[in-house]
Amino acid sequence: MGARAMRGRLSGVARLATAVALPALLAACASDARTEAARLTGGNPERGGALIRHYGCGSCHTIAGIPGANSLVGPPLAGIRGRLYIAGVVKNTPENLARWIQDPQAVDSLTAMPTLGVTPAEARNIAAYLYSLR
Repeated sequence: MGARAMRGRLSGVARLATAVALPALLAACASDARTEAARLTGGNPERGGALIRHYGCGSCHTIAGIPGANSLVGPPLAGIRGRLYIAGVVKNTPENLARWIQDPQAVDSLTAMPTLGVTPAEARNIAAYLYSLR
C-alpha cells in the first residue's frame, strides 16, 4: 500500500473515531455541567428545563435546549454562569440568580422582567438549568 493510500485510510479511521467518540465526550461534558450546576444551586437542571417551558421564558429569551426559545426581548441566557452580574444590578451568584428568577421586581423595580409566581424551589431548578448552559 502506498503512502497516499495509507494516509487516506488513516484519515478515514480518524474521522470514524472522532464520529464515535465526540458524541460520548459531549454527553459527558453536558452531564458534568448539569452535575456542577445542581451542586451550585441546589436545583435540578432537568426540572428547570421543564419549568422554563412551563413559565414561557422562551417568549422573551433565547435559551439553548428549549424548543422555540429564540426571542430577543430579554438577553440570551447561554453562558449566564460566566457573567459577572445578573441584569446588570446584582453579583452573579446561585442565590442571586434564584432570587432574580423568583422576584425580579424586588431586585430591580425598573426591570421589564415580570414576576411570574415562581416558588423558591422552582427558581433553584431554573437556575440549575441556566447554570448548566455553556
